[in-house]
Amino acid sequence: MKKIDKLIISSFLGPFILTFLVVVFILLTQHMLKYFDDIIGKDLGWDVLGTLLFYFAIFMTPVALPLAVLLSSLIAFGNLGEHFELTAVKSLGISLVRSLFPIFVFVVLLTGAAFYANNNLVPKAALEAYSLLYDIKQKKPALDLREGAFYNAIPDISIKVNKKLPDGQTLKGIIIYDHRNRIGNREVTIADSGRMYTILNDQYLKLELFNGYNYSEGTSQGKDGMGRANAGRTLSKTKFDKSQIVFDLSSFGLNRTDKKWFQGNRIMRNMSELEQDMDSIGKNMMNQKLGLFLTTRDHLFNYHSKLDTLPLPKALAQYKAKRDSAAGAEAKPPKPSLVPAKKETLGLTRKGRPSAVANDTATAISFAKTDSLLTSPATKEEVTSALNYARMVKGQIVNYNNQINTYGNDYRIYQIQWHKILANSLACIAMFLIGAPLGAIIKRGGLGVPVLGSIIFFILYYILSMMGDKWARQDAISVPVGIWMADTVLLVIGLLFLRQARVDARLFEADFYRVAWDKLKTWAQGKKQLSKPVA
Repeated sequence: MKKIDKLIISSFLGPFILTFLVVVFILLTQHMLKYFDDIIGKDLGWDVLGTLLFYFAIFMTPVALPLAVLLSSLIAFGNLGEHFELTAVKSLGISLVRSLFPIFVFVVLLTGAAFYANNNLVPKAALEAYSLLYDIKQKKPALDLREGAFYNAIPDISIKVNKKLPDGQTLKGIIIYDHRNRIGNREVTIADSGRMYTILNDQYLKLELFNGYNYSEGTSQGKDGMGRANAGRTLSKTKFDKSQIVFDLSSFGLNRTDKKWFQGNRIMRNMSELEQDMDSIGKNMMNQKLGLFLTTRDHLFNYHSKLDTLPLPKALAQYKAKRDSAAGAEAKPPKPSLVPAKKETLGLTRKGRPSAVANDTATAISFAKTDSLLTSPATKEEVTSALNYARMVKGQIVNYNNQINTYGNDYRIYQIQWHKILANSLACIAMFLIGAPLGAIIKRGGLGVPVLGSIIFFILYYILSMMGDKWARQDAISVPVGIWMADTVLLVIGLLFLRQARVDARLFEADFYRVAWDKLKTWAQGKKQLSKPVA
């Protein structure tokens, strides 16, 4: 590696690592704020929070990498231009394209690493992160007794505390309703004071009560004066100086859900799994289209139960042939019979049915009767029957169309995710082709102008990505066009910047536009003089 390559790569790697970490932190903070209310107050350990943040940080890398490449390349080449190092390199006869080559190679390798991460690591991280987040949402809030309010988070127990001292353990004026026997408010404990703390690794809550009473209301079976059974109620009151109650807090723990319930989501699938999903959805959609066509043909284009001559569309015919051949290949051949087979002949009769001649005669009579209906006035019953039949056919067609639209939307969603895995990876190259030439043009390093330029182009990239995604979901444009639109636009802008940087264009200097304005005025004046008539 030449010294010039080492100089340029060393000027790029430092800002890249720093900006990547900063961008991941910003995106992670913005993402986690959406779930702030679901996380706070759940008494989660640092290990759970650390695991959640780690997986979400990996989930943010597809967006963070292109932005980090854009910002770091702007800073690196802006610093080189500001300190006239690019000028010195050009004075040695080294072109700008040659100066960009070592970082371009690094960005290409980074693009390959980004593709591997987007296709393998990010789906697994999304599965771990969102399954853990779901379990956190289902977890009960931490034990929090408030003064003057009943606390009902412990199953079948209601606790009210009049005063809670600052030490967090000493309580005053305690009332406990025990509903574990499912008999209503018949078991009550009242205490003057008490202490509350957890034991056995926070698995149990222990209450030490002082100077109180236990009230228990029950029923007793007796007989009245006439010997009949009579159910009565009893009330027992027990005074205590000290009593201990232990409650199970297992319901407050973090119970993990089986991850298989989340694996079907598109963001948790890699490209091969997405292809399998799209193939399955495509088969279901073709089945619905075939059913719609056959239903429409059989009910609307069939006359006198004759064989229909309306052919299947080419795509449906190919799918039907492929499906039938696959079903035939899977079917097991019949076992050979030991009884010799009889020679089959094509007779004019069928078992249990009249002869073919009789059938033809009956059919001709039926046709004649049916044709006569076209000239005779329709009765009310016939009109009602026809309307019911039409409604039935319409309902079937609407149902088929709804199923086809549903499968079509699902297919586009999975297809969008498939293209996003590639597009997010190749966005690194497009961002580099914008950042490096732009930094060489503006010749400003640091975190001022480069950050401003990065924000502008990232907003453009984000808007184009969101618009393309939305239009592709709505089937307004094809999925490849919608997803690759942002990368294509940025790539064109990057190539234009590269062309301007090669000729040392001063796009961001006032003199450039002043000179261009003067040239435009001179050209306009020359055109005006040429248009004057000659005397």
